[in-house]
Amino acid sequence: MTTTSLTPTRDWWRIPQRYVPVLATLTLLLVMYGVGVSQYRAFSNVQVIFNVFIDNGFLLVVAVGMTFVILTGGIDLSVGSVVAMTAMMSASLLQGGVHPAPVLVIALLVGPMLGFLMGCVIHFFEIQPFIVTLAGMFFARGMCTFISKSSIPITDPFWTSMAQERIGDPKGNFVSISVLVAFVVVIVGAFVLAYTRLGRNVYALGGNQQSALLMGLPVGQTKIAVYAISGLCSAIGGILLSFYTLSGAPLIAVGMELDVIAAVVIGGTVLTGGSGYVFGTVLGVLVLGVIRTLITFDGSLNSWWTKIVIGGLLFAFILLQRLIGIRKK
Repeated sequence: MTTTSLTPTRDWWRIPQRYVPVLATLTLLLVMYGVGVSQYRAFSNVQVIFNVFIDNGFLLVVAVGMTFVILTGGIDLSVGSVVAMTAMMSASLLQGGVHPAPVLVIALLVGPMLGFLMGCVIHFFEIQPFIVTLAGMFFARGMCTFISKSSIPITDPFWTSMAQERIGDPKGNFVSISVLVAFVVVIVGAFVLAYTRLGRNVYALGGNQQSALLMGLPVGQTKIAVYAISGLCSAIGGILLSFYTLSGAPLIAVGMELDVIAAVVIGGTVLTGGSGYVFGTVLGVLVLGVIRTLITFDGSLNSWWTKIVIGGLLFAFILLQRLIGIRKK
């Protein structure tokens, strides 16, 4: 007599729904790269991909910080202005003859301090993050103009050497220091979210704040921490941008916060919080970079087409997230 197992068989081939947006972004990136290779012979050059990372290293760093914030269900509109303020402050201090070491320390402290203050206001006064970070955006942008109304060139030897440093292979392909810094930030951010208590608290807070409170999780500390992390990433991004441009300007990085939010959402992080990955954010930044590269290779399209395409993709991914949410219900 034979017995049959009562254990239901699992469809091993089914993809968990939380991975669908990231896989959709990866598929889109591969399709876009395939189109570029098929249309332009030079697009298959390895240096083209390296250039995408070089041109978007600072954006990637800022997007990692924004991932933490959006995972909690919040938003940070101040990141672009903090990037500009950090670059302006660094350029001004260097022009005044301050040694690069204290300049780096000061620049890396200003961002987290502003983020910490905004997080405290959001938590203790229970004000919407949109309003608080909007105020932070105006404050940081105003500080840029207060420092200088015109662009400040950077001629410091250390800054110049970091900007011109190239790490390459025998074939002549290379990346900049900024790319390596961005990779380190990505690895640290992914590790924190995946393997630390803070990361678990971030996901729990984004999933359901009331449930997180009932579980005894430090909701206030976590909320303040993610805005401080976003400020730190923005400060690092500002330093990398100053390496990239060797200057500081009051109107630099205008609208960067929108590009960062778009990259995070296209990378699969849900705007309402609780679901998303740093790896998806990397893919989102690469999608934005490849779009700009394709338009540059075409040569006949206006640069505003970048915004049009990104807007369409953002709309499509928000709909995808909504559809996945409906299926879960």
